[in-house]
Amino acid sequence: MLKPRVQSAFRRFVVVLCAVAEFAVCLAAKDFVRPAAQPAKTYPAHDDHTEEKVAIAADPYDTPAKAKIFSVNFHEHGFLPIFIVVTNDGNQPISLANLQVTLTTANRDKLTPASPEDIYRRITNPRTNTNAPLPFPIPQKKVKGTISQKEKDEVESSQFAAKAVEPHNTQSGFLFFDVEDISAPLAGANIYVTGVDDAKGTELMYFEVPLEKYLNPPNKAN
Repeated sequence: MLKPRVQSAFRRFVVVLCAVAEFAVCLAAKDFVRPAAQPAKTYPAHDDHTEEKVAIAADPYDTPAKAKIFSVNFHEHGFLPIFIVVTNDGNQPISLANLQVTLTTANRDKLTPASPEDIYRRITNPRTNTNAPLPFPIPQKKVKGTISQKEKDEVESSQFAAKAVEPHNTQSGFLFFDVEDISAPLAGANIYVTGVDDAKGTELMYFEVPLEKYLNPPNKAN
């Protein structure tokens, strides 16, 4: 039998070893934590269908302060993450199986969410970033990159994937839009949502969410 002093030292060693192991597991685990969704009506940009008791909000993660929840720099790769929130205040479930979300820009461009595969391709094949144009044309090069399993997990776990919303409940997640060639994607833009069905399978009227409400100060350009 171990002496008390040796037993105490051994217990401390085991505690430290467990703590180190737990820390290692935490590092290896998925670090991304999806924001806690509030009721859709509490967001600046939302559309509330009071008769159907369904509201949808869109919250762009377009600032460094908000985007720091991600390890992937989506802005650097030309993507705009938008947090979609769907709240069902009714007494019956609603179906999102046929959900379609479109970002319509001020120029009437209609953008659909990028798939995880689209995001992976952009991350692993980023364009070279030149600060000034060269005096003569040359073929544009691409820099071959890699994507880690952690980044893949983040992209997949952050996605809006709900197929239904139970009564008096909220579902949420991110959709990523390719805005690489759009200088001010929020100015005059709207999110349109279709394919929300009630418990009888009847589609609700489309939702229109104005994203310009997030601009501060508002963009008044024509």
